[in-house]
Amino acid sequence: MIEGAEPFGITMGKGSIVAGCLAPHPPHLVYAENPEQNEPKSEGGWEQLRWGYERLRDSIKDVDYDVIVILSPHWQTYVGTHFIGVEHCKSKSVDPVFPNLFRFNYDLQIDVELARSIHDEAKSKGMSVKMMENPDFRVDYGTIVSCHMVRPEWDKPIVSISSNRSLSYYSVEVMQEMMIELGKSTAKAIEKSGKKCLLLASNSLSHRHFVTETNPPEDMSKEHITSHAMHLWDMRMIDLMKQGKSQQIVNEMPEFCEQAIAEADGGAFTWILSAMGMPKQPATLHGYGTIIGTGNAIVEWPCYKWGDV
Repeated sequence: MIEGAEPFGITMGKGSIVAGCLAPHPPHLVYAENPEQNEPKSEGGWEQLRWGYERLRDSIKDVDYDVIVILSPHWQTYVGTHFIGVEHCKSKSVDPVFPNLFRFNYDLQIDVELARSIHDEAKSKGMSVKMMENPDFRVDYGTIVSCHMVRPEWDKPIVSISSNRSLSYYSVEVMQEMMIELGKSTAKAIEKSGKKCLLLASNSLSHRHFVTETNPPEDMSKEHITSHAMHLWDMRMIDLMKQGKSQQIVNEMPEFCEQAIAEADGGAFTWILSAMGMPKQPATLHGYGTIIGTGNAIVEWPCYKWGDV
């Protein structure tokens, strides 16, 4: 059993976590939305999930916050956790698996001050961390898709955190332990910063893909979950979220990652629960759907409603 963070409150000193969101990043969602930044154009598709993101955006539209803090499993680092330390990132992000769907011209601002504060807090706890200061760094598509679907206006700076992939040379259990510590450091740095932050865990749930693509990709008659077993795991995790059983989710995370090939193995899910102090309040499910066989849930923990816990 993996022990989580002791609850220390959501509104913390001057800074606060206004909400935490499970925000899956399949590039198909941006492709189906046809934003001007993305070159390929579609006929729509995956409406259940896109409507879920609409409900999430509507839920937080009147919530005041300063910055989006996101951890993506597609910025993979193998020596510690990295943080983007460049104030302005502008380039083109191309999905290496789906370049036919996602060629996105991004232009975003980074809150380097907060990124460095989380870096320093984690370092003080003995974690291996690094500020990424290469001006030509290309931001991963997971970060871009989740941020775009949550805030398509791109009018908020972000803090981008890598997935340190300790599961690759240790185990899922070790990865979760490290993400619990990173979550605590994230919360403490936010508290000290005086900033209001929206946290995004950029990952799907079950993650077994189809091996062939339909023509056109947005043909919804071909979309379904990979297997009944994957469906059952997704429903179990969603039910635990809705019941506010965060600690149980983390306890079961290693088995979930193994049995459902869950993208939570990248650590984002555990990190966000830890940063929120393992909330016992029920989460809000805004949508669930499948993309190329994977299970995706759009979930919100509305911390701004809770006050101190």
